[in-house]
Amino acid sequence: QVQLVESGGGLVQPGESLRLSCSASAFADYYIIGWFRQAPGKEREVISCLSTRDGSEYVVESVKGRFTISRDNANNAVYLEMNSLKPEDTAKYSCAAVASIHSVEPMCRYAWNFGSWGQGTQVTVSS
Repeated sequence: QVQLVESGGGLVQPGESLRLSCSASAFADYYIIGWFRQAPGKEREVISCLSTRDGSEYVVESVKGRFTISRDNANNAVYLEMNSLKPEDTAKYSCAAVASIHSVEPMCRYAWNFGSWGQGTQVTVSS
């Protein structure tokens, strides 16, 4: 299984930005990489996913326009750019990977599709 390591979390004020990084031990040409988050007392929710095969993306409606997913295949990395952060974005953010040739959106909707997970990075948005 691919090994994943997240970085880039921290404490920011509302309206500020962060870029999270997900570094992988290796990317095959057909991975779907996803970003998920879980706040205390809440269920894990999907944020965004990307296919390393064709670059297709899925972004959940609640963060569309504020969060952007991107990739750097040469460096086996996927990023989550988060702008205009709000206190409700406070959560532990994790990246996950699954080897799949299926379309991004149906795979992305369910965390159980993903077999490899990083340890997560904490994002706290507070004034």
